[in-house]
Amino acid sequence: MGTLVHESSPHRADLARRVRRLEIRAKRLVAERLIGQYGSVFRGRGLEFSEVREYQPGDDIRIIDWNVTARMGVPFVKKFVEERELTVLIATDLSASQQFGTASLTKAELAAELSALLAFAAVASNDLVGLLTFTDRVEAFVPPAKGSRHALRLVRELLDARPAGSGTDIGAALNYVQRALPRRAIVFLISDFMDDGFEATLRSTAHRHDVIALALSDPRESSLSSMGLVEVEDRETGERAWLDTGDKRVQRGFEEQASADSLERGHVLKSLGVDVVSLATDQDYIAPLTAYLQARARRR
Repeated sequence: MGTLVHESSPHRADLARRVRRLEIRAKRLVAERLIGQYGSVFRGRGLEFSEVREYQPGDDIRIIDWNVTARMGVPFVKKFVEERELTVLIATDLSASQQFGTASLTKAELAAELSALLAFAAVASNDLVGLLTFTDRVEAFVPPAKGSRHALRLVRELLDARPAGSGTDIGAALNYVQRALPRRAIVFLISDFMDDGFEATLRSTAHRHDVIALALSDPRESSLSSMGLVEVEDRETGERAWLDTGDKRVQRGFEEQASADSLERGHVLKSLGVDVVSLATDQDYIAPLTAYLQARARRR
């Protein structure tokens, strides 16, 4: 995890301004456009164990507590109550590819805005909310808690992050999630998903938690402008190559490959039991989020 660094007063002042700016924007969006749908979709979806009682005719045999039944000599069933609060975890990718952006925001900035929005939506619903940041390792983990001050801590953690890694290991992040969260949670996984090999871990995480993937992209990742011969570099591996961007075949091949990769990522995520919301740096992110919440509400 990261190392503590003592910052200068100008840095702290700039950070405070950025945090405040993001807080104001997130709270306004939550109040105006999100809170009603967030609360109605996620509220009351979970059950927690309360007590045991004797079996009664008509009870579902799947809720029989066999340990208590064996001990008491008569059938007992588990009694559950609706969860009074939800646990929300925002898992945010801070890898080098997230720094890319050719529109109004980089993917990292979009991720920060989404994280702030979700944190304050959880706070407004009186839910617990935590944060996990990752690259090719877990960078930081802030356990779920309540309150606006806690949400501000999460925002500050994101805006002041200085990742030690540059690659992406979604599997490592999800393994940490499974160890860190003993009870069922809503996990918002924010990433461009430029990784592979995480499928088995995501499947097991989605079996235990309600995982929602917020898949980020930038328009320049799916189209190639004519800029002559340019050297390109993979931000995560450091590998370099020369590309003739004026060649129509290169442009067409680039676009076809980008489209295929995007479709494949979406298919893989959905096949693992994960809801997917696609968000781009050059578009309003509230509209896709509210559309997703409305669609999810209809599934209930």
